Amino acid sequence: MYSDPRAAYMDASVATASPARLLVMLYERLVLDVRKGLAAQQQGDHAEAHTQLLHAQDIVLELRATLDVDAWEGGPGLASIYDFLHLQLVRANISRDAATTEGCLRLVEDLCATWREAALAAAQVA
Repeated sequence: MYSDPRAAYMDASVATASPARLLVMLYERLVLDVRKGLAAQQQGDHAEAHTQLLHAQDIVLELRATLDVDAWEGGPGLASIYDFLHLQLVRANISRDAATTEGCLRLVEDLCATWREAALAAAQVA
């Protein structure tokens, strides 16, 4: 079925992951994309930076679209963070500004760590 064992493993990992784990996996990919985009900007590879930052923007849009802002009191604040982050990623991409990308990276790393901790805490309670 799969010629690439890594692809088979990734598909199985996603298919069997809890919703909390899926969210963390998405954030981890977001961090990876922004890191790769920043590295490409720093190396002057604008095409690669563009590709990575576009994928990061897509992830943020997906996170924003699936966020139920009424589900918890922090929902509207998180929606604002996603909107801000998306705008900054677009600016970093258009202006090829590594400093803006670095700011985005710090933000997504913090968000990723927070959701990782929340998922761990939820798993310990369950």
